[in-house]
Amino acid sequence: MQSALIEKYGDERLPRYTSYPTSPCFSPDVDDSTYENWLTAMSLEKAASLYVHIPFCPSICWYCGCHTTNARNSSIANYLRMLREEVRLVAARTGAPVRIDHLHFGGGTPTTMGPRKVFELIELLHKHFEFTGSTQIALEIDPRTLDQEMATVLGEAGVHRASVGVQTFDPAVQRAINRIQSEEQTMEAVFQLRRARIASINFDLMYGLPNQTVQSCIETTKAAIEMAPDRFAVFGYAHVPSFKKHQRLIDEAALANARSRISQAKAISEYLVAAGYRRIGIDHFARPHDSLATAQTNGQLHRNFQGYTTDACETLIGLGSSAIGRIPGGYVQNEVLPNRYAKRIASGRLATTKGWRLSAEDRMRASIIERLMCDFQVDVPALAVTYGFDPHALLNGNPRLSMLESDGIIENAGGIIRLREEGRFLIRAVAAAFDAYVRESRRCYSKTA
Repeated sequence: MQSALIEKYGDERLPRYTSYPTSPCFSPDVDDSTYENWLTAMSLEKAASLYVHIPFCPSICWYCGCHTTNARNSSIANYLRMLREEVRLVAARTGAPVRIDHLHFGGGTPTTMGPRKVFELIELLHKHFEFTGSTQIALEIDPRTLDQEMATVLGEAGVHRASVGVQTFDPAVQRAINRIQSEEQTMEAVFQLRRARIASINFDLMYGLPNQTVQSCIETTKAAIEMAPDRFAVFGYAHVPSFKKHQRLIDEAALANARSRISQAKAISEYLVAAGYRRIGIDHFARPHDSLATAQTNGQLHRNFQGYTTDACETLIGLGSSAIGRIPGGYVQNEVLPNRYAKRIASGRLATTKGWRLSAEDRMRASIIERLMCDFQVDVPALAVTYGFDPHALLNGNPRLSMLESDGIIENAGGIIRLREEGRFLIRAVAAAFDAYVRESRRCYSKTA
């Protein structure tokens, strides 16, 4: 790709499109009463997914963009008491147990709860929702704090996939982000998880971190491949110190520019593909036997707040502070701050403080963007007609789309948009051509590259 195009598009701040519209667009016009009505009207014939947010970590990594805080035993106990109450509040409003296809624990570091509390929370969810033999349970893990007791409990509780935070093995980069983690610690965590019969292991890697180079990315990738995880998620560091104050501890002079970030991402991608992993979307890699790879082959890959997924459920119920959910009517987000979240739940109210009502046009644009992000191509006229819209309104007079075509990033054959191979790292810039709201909150997003 020409350097000029990298400079032109790579420095844009754009959404990662794990939803559409994206969360900075959410409005307080959608509140707890709105969510209650949506839950009450929800069809129980279709399965749903659950997301549970645990906003605690033993220590804060300076690169982190998640809603989390330092763990204290009293804080965790109080939070879990309110979380259990929220489960009961939500379940009471659906009228009958909702069948669950996927359950994902995120954070933060969910295992900060400790083995007994993890097991008790999963048991509570089983009590209030309907789990089946095919329900997939996933949980995010910090290998620095995992022990065999926790791994054993995860296996006994039916956890199917563990997402292991690696980021980098370069000591200089680790010092610059306040996350010291050896290869040996990670290998031991993988060993414990496999001994506990966790079926699938995912590694998270990052590029664009302070002091990171192409060579250090390669060395980390090689070491990670040796541990043979089933999947990789490879994320670019999003530097938003105005939003995440702890990121101010990172030396901005040590951060890579857009061109270097793309070089790092390409190097990681090339080594993973050479090792037999199949490239999934913009930032995931999976072994050919993995369900993600199968979904991509069959055109059934999806994208939600956890990234690329096989989860096709229309409903996602979010539990915990800052958790985002999706109901057929739209999106809802809980109060972000744990203490305010707790007060709302203690008062007997749902914790929703903002959200978005989905219009027919939102649904159409969401489908177009999801297919672009998953398949790197989309038949705009076909989707527009499906939703009852004129495709010409999307394609004609679209200056961003025209610019992308003239720059050789996309091909446009009668409204069938295909991304050229050399432009894959700029897919977010292509998706933005169909985003009606991106200009309103661009400052909140990370760079495309």
